[in-house]
Amino acid sequence: MGSIRLPGKVMMPIKNYPLMHYVMNQIKKCENTKILVATSTSKKDDLIENYIKKLNFEVFRGNENDVLDRYYQCAKKKCAKIIVRISADSPLIDHKIIKECINKFEKNDFDYLSNTIKKINNVWVEDFNGFPKGYAVEIFRFSALERAWKESFEPSDREHVTEYIWKHPEIFKLGNYENNVDYSNYRLVVDYPNDFKLIKEIIKNFPKNTIFSLTSIVKFLEKNPKLAKINSL
Repeated sequence: MGSIRLPGKVMMPIKNYPLMHYVMNQIKKCENTKILVATSTSKKDDLIENYIKKLNFEVFRGNENDVLDRYYQCAKKKCAKIIVRISADSPLIDHKIIKECINKFEKNDFDYLSNTIKKINNVWVEDFNGFPKGYAVEIFRFSALERAWKESFEPSDREHVTEYIWKHPEIFKLGNYENNVDYSNYRLVVDYPNDFKLIKEIIKNFPKNTIFSLTSIVKFLEKNPKLAKINSL
């Protein structure tokens, strides 16, 4: 609830449901996973905990600013060996993309895999890999998370959870997942008011309880090109 750019965004309503509802509705389609919301101990996040419990999902509460510690303490308490990280401001995240990332992770001996990094000229850098912003999937082992928790001291590493891992390929085995079509020109994340405006327009044009796919969203935006300009940078 303490987002600086758009305070309270995860509970902002669209069609009588908070934004968080759509995130949970999308990711619950991933079988063989245990879904848990990791929020902070701040009093203002009581609203998140109360709502998520009504949806019958678990909630863990930890450090508000040291998000790496929050993730580590949560994973440790739940004895998680492999963690899939999805941001709560990604209401249209495609469960099929999550599954495909999990499949690639499981078939290889990676410590960390994401569709947000890419190896260019033998250096790992941030890259959308053809996905719109708002479709980020990160998968990592508890052992990698624990080492990052012990060894990272930079504020950005503590805030962004996984930066220490993917910025140290000499320590961790990294992998990435790329889309076969480039849709990286679309912003489908909710960081700013105009982002929320676009997401609201998209959701209200689909039937109630739709499970959104990236393909269906792209087709909709291609038919309505003016909408994509709402939050273009």
